[in-house]
Amino acid sequence: MTTVEAKLEAARDDLAARDGVLVAFSGGVDSSAVAALAHDALGDDAVACTAKSETLPEAELEDARRVASEIGIRHEIVSFSELESDAFVENDDDRCYHCRTMRLGEMRETARNLGISTVCDGTNADDPGAGHRPGLQAVDELDVHSPLLAHDITKAEVRAIAEHYDLSVADKPSMACLSSRIPTGLEVTEDRLGRIERAEALLRQWGFDQFRVRDHDGLARIEVSPDELERALEREFVETVRDELSKLGFDHVTLDLHGYRTGSVSPESATDNAESSSDD
Repeated sequence: MTTVEAKLEAARDDLAARDGVLVAFSGGVDSSAVAALAHDALGDDAVACTAKSETLPEAELEDARRVASEIGIRHEIVSFSELESDAFVENDDDRCYHCRTMRLGEMRETARNLGISTVCDGTNADDPGAGHRPGLQAVDELDVHSPLLAHDITKAEVRAIAEHYDLSVADKPSMACLSSRIPTGLEVTEDRLGRIERAEALLRQWGFDQFRVRDHDGLARIEVSPDELERALEREFVETVRDELSKLGFDHVTLDLHGYRTGSVSPESATDNAESSSDD
C-alpha cells in the first residue's frame, strides 16, 4: 500500500465512523476529494453544500453542480451575502476570516437542519504554512473538521485522491473567491465583483488556464501563468481584452509581466486563500 493509499483509507475510515457529514463544497479539487471520500464512506449520509454569494462566479457554481453529480453525492445550495457584513466590505487583512466565518456558519446551520453533526472542509496539510490564512481561524472557532489536514494529506496527494475517484477536477487550478482580486483596503462592492467576474470569463473564453484580473479601483491588472504570457501578448487578444474590459468599466487595462502570483494584492507574504471561498 502506498503512502497516498494509506492516507486515503485513514481519511475514509475517519469519516465512516461518523453518523453523517456535510462537506463545505465548491467543486474545487480539495473539497471535491473530501466529498468523494465522504460519499465513499457514508453513502447517502454524506451531503455536499455550496454557499452561493456575490463572490462565487456563476461558472464555479455550475462546476460544483457538475462535480457533485460525478461523485453521486447529494448536493445542497444555500444563498447568503458577504456584502451584508461591514467587516467584510471594509476588506482589511482579515477579510478571509469574516468570509469564512459567514460561509461556514451557513454550513453549520444547514447541517443542523439536516440533523448532521459534523461539518467538513477541504483544508489540506499544505494550507497552514501557506502565508497569511486568517480563514483557518474561522475553521478552528466553528469546530469544522478538516480530514485532509487531520491525516496529513498534501495538495499533491489531494490531486492523487481525486484521480483515484476519477474526478474531472483532479488537475483544476486553485480558484480563490472574487474578492481576492481587490487590493486590501479597497472596499468590496457588487459592481467590482461583477466586472471582475465578467473580465475573467473573457479570459476563460480565450482558453487561458491560470489567471486573475485584479481590480485596482478601475485599473485592470491581468495576470496569466508564465507559460501563457506569450499568448497574452498577441495583438488580437490585446486589442480584444482592452476593448471589452473598457466596456466593463475599467479605465485602464494592463498585463502584469511577472505573471500569475497568488496573493499579489493581499498583505505581505500572503497567498490567495486558495479555494477558501470557491472551494471551501
